[in-house]
Amino acid sequence: MMNLLFVSYNSAWLLMIAIALVSFIVQWRFKSKFKQYAEMPLLSGLSGKDVAERMLKDNGIYDVQVTSVEGQLTDHYNPENKTVNLSPDVYHSRSVAAAAVAAHECGHAVQHAKAYSWLSFRSAMVPVVNVASTLTQWTLMIGVMLLFFTHNVFVLAIGVGALALVTLFSFITLPVEFDASQRALAWLNNNYTVMQTREEHEQAKDALWWAAMTYVVAALGALATLVYYASFLFNRRN
Repeated sequence: MMNLLFVSYNSAWLLMIAIALVSFIVQWRFKSKFKQYAEMPLLSGLSGKDVAERMLKDNGIYDVQVTSVEGQLTDHYNPENKTVNLSPDVYHSRSVAAAAVAAHECGHAVQHAKAYSWLSFRSAMVPVVNVASTLTQWTLMIGVMLLFFTHNVFVLAIGVGALALVTLFSFITLPVEFDASQRALAWLNNNYTVMQTREEHEQAKDALWWAAMTYVVAALGALATLVYYASFLFNRRN
C-alpha cells in the first residue's frame, strides 16, 4: 500500500512539473506575442476603447460602459455592473493587440446579452467557487498532515472536494473564453474599418489564440494539482 502511495505521488508530482513547464512556455510566448502586436499600429487608428465601443454598438448593446482599470493584462468583463474593463495598455493603445483584446472582452458582453449558457453556468458557480478556493488554502496541507499522523481522511477529503470544484470551474471557463474570441474575430473579420488588412486579422487571431492557451494550461494545472492531492487520499484509503 505504501509503495502504491509513493508511485502515485511521484507520478502526480512529475505531471505537475511537466504542466508547470508548459505553462511557463505558454505564458512567455503569450507575453512575447502581445508585446510584438502591441507595437504594430492599426491602420484605422482606432484605440482599444474605440474598438470596444464600436463592437458593443454593432451588437445592439448600449447599457455596457467601457472603462480603464489599473495594471497590465487586467482586462475583463464584469457582468455584475456591466462594464468592459481595459488596462491602460489596451484602453489607450491604437495597436493590433489592443484591438484584439478589446474585442475579446466585448465578446463576453455579447455572451451576457445573449444569455450564453456556458457564461451563465460559470457566473452561477462563482459564489460556490469562491468558498471552495478559500477552503483549499487550509484544508489540503492540514489534511495531508492529519492523514500521515492520525490516518484521518476527513479534512483532506473536504480539501479535495473543494479543489475538484475549482478545477471544474477552470474547465468551464474554457468554452467561455474560446467563444468570446470567436465572436471577437467574427466581428473583426466583418468590419474592415477596424482592421483593414488580412495581416492585421491574422495577427489578432494569433494573439487571441495564445491568450486562450493560457487558460488551457491553467485548467490542466488545476487538474494536475487535484490528481496530486487525490493520490494521497485514495491510495491511503485503499
